Amino acid sequence: MNLPVARPSPDIGRFLDLLAGRTSGRPRLVEYLVDEAVMKPIVTGLLGRAWADSGIDRRSQAAWLDNFIHFWHRLGYDAVRFETALPFPAFQATADDATSATGRRAWADEHAGMIRTWKEFETYRWPRIEDMDFFPFEYLARNLPDGMGLIASHAGGVFEHLSWIMSYEGLCLALADDPELVRAVAGRIGRLQESFYRNVLDLPRLAAVFPGDDMGFRSGTLLSPRDLRALILPWHKRFAEMAHGRGLPYFLHSCGNLAGLMEDLIGDAQIDGKHSFEDAIIPIEDFQARYGNRLAVLGGADVHLLAEGSVDDVRNRVRRLMDICGGRGRFAIGSGNSIPSYIPVQNFLAMIDEALFG
Repeated sequence: MNLPVARPSPDIGRFLDLLAGRTSGRPRLVEYLVDEAVMKPIVTGLLGRAWADSGIDRRSQAAWLDNFIHFWHRLGYDAVRFETALPFPAFQATADDATSATGRRAWADEHAGMIRTWKEFETYRWPRIEDMDFFPFEYLARNLPDGMGLIASHAGGVFEHLSWIMSYEGLCLALADDPELVRAVAGRIGRLQESFYRNVLDLPRLAAVFPGDDMGFRSGTLLSPRDLRALILPWHKRFAEMAHGRGLPYFLHSCGNLAGLMEDLIGDAQIDGKHSFEDAIIPIEDFQARYGNRLAVLGGADVHLLAEGSVDDVRNRVRRLMDICGGRGRFAIGSGNSIPSYIPVQNFLAMIDEALFG
């Protein structure tokens, strides 16, 4: 194992050039999210740093962000990706989770929505962009090591927050019963996120905009492609236009089977890269063969393999992706989705080590 990297040499320019097809060479690393349950033992053990929990005061936030920077830098990445969200209230379900750093896991309540009527729309506690704290983004942009870039996004896309605020079940019913209410909620979310990106795009050393908006499941999209084209994709088109106006790429993380939307995402929304791949839906090398001449492909190491496979399994898969996808170009290596709390640390590190030094 060659990690941590003794003398990192990040090169965000080369990372972006490779993904845009402006140059060729060995693929670089990319990752969407790493859970603190995986990050903490690497920071305290492998990197030998004291852990700092992020609090509400600036000193504790800065200490956490320093570890965050150090983590990505010493593991050989060219960028740190950071996201945070406007506080959209939504009902959640929770349960015990021994793998989580907090011991609990939360997810959106699929049945109970906070907005079901026009009255609830008017009385909903809509966040204000004026109350958004951009300090973490600003701190990261000021304190990145030479050669590193900042990849930023709002946490949760328009569809995700729409389905959380109304609940997935409530959203589906409202599309039939009161589609104007759905359009109003989606529009309010989209305009607030547009304001968010206006602030983020002013950050120095911003290298890319890379949001997540999970619109699918294993066999299809969570709403009909027609409804997603009408309600959601115009916002991704708008956010991509904003990024492109600053000369920045717009990458999209979206889970599930998006076959019915890919032509829209590439041709109309004009995303520059696609992330989130599951082998049971379409392995990344097959997706790349179909679309890789039109956009970058990011990640690809299936989360199930990272969770259940051996270190040798992980190394073999990464080597194959480096050979096939790396050989075609416009590719960065990482997980197919993210690094959740249940991924063994040794498998995460094996993926990185093989990508960098294999």
